[in-house]
Amino acid sequence: MYIIAIAWIYVVFMMAITETTPIAGVMTFLFYGVLPVLIIVYVMGTGGRKRRAQEMQRQHELQQEALKQESLKKETDEAQLAEHKPEI
Repeated sequence: MYIIAIAWIYVVFMMAITETTPIAGVMTFLFYGVLPVLIIVYVMGTGGRKRRAQEMQRQHELQQEALKQESLKKETDEAQLAEHKPEI
C-alpha cells in the first residue's frame, strides 16, 4: 500500500515542479498529493487500528481476570491455613 502512496507523491511532485509559479507548485503538491494520500492512508489503516485496540482491550481483560483469580486463590489459601492452624 505504501509503495502506491510513494509513487503517487512522486508523480504529483513532478507535476508540481512543472507549474509556472512556486505558489501553484506548492498548492498542486499539497492538494493533489499530500492531502489525498494522507486521507487514503488513514482510511486504509482504520481496520488495523481497530484490531489493535480490540486486542489491547482483550489483553487488559485477561490480565484483570488473572489478577482476580490469583487474589481469590491467595484468599482461599490464607483461609485454609487459618482453619488448620494449630492452637498453642
